Amino acid sequence: MKLLDAEATAQALPWGRLADAIERILQAQAGGLVQVPERSVLDIAPQTRWFLMPGWVDASVADLAMAKLITYNPGNPAQGLAAILGDVLVLRASTGERLALMDGPAVTGRRTAAVTALAARHLAQQPGGPMLIIGAGAQARAHLEAFAALFGTQELWLRSRSRGPAEALLQHARSLGLRATLADDLDAALARCSVVLTATSAQQICLNRPPASGAFVAAVGAFSPTMAELAPDLVRGYGRRGAVVLDTASARHEAGDLLQAGLAMEALPTLGDVLREPMASRAEGVLFKSCGSALWDLAAALCLQQGVTG
Repeated sequence: MKLLDAEATAQALPWGRLADAIERILQAQAGGLVQVPERSVLDIAPQTRWFLMPGWVDASVADLAMAKLITYNPGNPAQGLAAILGDVLVLRASTGERLALMDGPAVTGRRTAAVTALAARHLAQQPGGPMLIIGAGAQARAHLEAFAALFGTQELWLRSRSRGPAEALLQHARSLGLRATLADDLDAALARCSVVLTATSAQQICLNRPPASGAFVAAVGAFSPTMAELAPDLVRGYGRRGAVVLDTASARHEAGDLLQAGLAMEALPTLGDVLREPMASRAEGVLFKSCGSALWDLAAALCLQQGVTG
């Protein structure tokens, strides 16, 4: 069994191949060839939640299964630890042989950013345009790298309450060749950027005002009914225009931003729906809400396998 640390996991999941693997898994799911039971979430300590997420595909797609076991503790960064810790176990489905153990936080960061990028590929008017990121953690970094690699993003505006991490992320963006600036004036950044990402701890609202017309907004920080990054009025505006897309159907009972705004969740399309039946162009822009799914971790396992087999 291969043991992949964070760096090796990232190298095994290149952005383009990972986004393609996600699309392939969604296509397989549409054909009834993927099994992803609802994830189990257990409160194992006052601030620590344990996520148990299995998934497997039909042998006609790949002889593959995976199990993701991670914990989430929003207080960890204050102790010098990552908020997400854990692993993704990759197996040969036909025998149960353990093939690899990937770093859980690295998988989470890369597959989440690749899902957003896939959504932007199909929904954003200018996926490579100026980008505003609210938050300066692992998800912010992963999304920055994904959009720079896949769409050639050249301009970053960054908004964060944490000055140290923000400066570090700005320096990283500049090392990738981007023009990177702190968004002290949020209104000016919103008016300029065609892509807006919220990637915070979702302990409080971070975006109250709408972006420029036509912008693609991706909200990835909140993944439970009690969490939210977007103001309810902002969400309701997108809901009235019919321009809200979910990452998966599970978001209908997990997306706190949308649930707290009172949206009719059953009517909202998923990314898989959009791949099968493309949406008409939305001049006013689109809100993409991502809560995460074992589907994406299964796609990461498929991406890893494709890299091994060539």
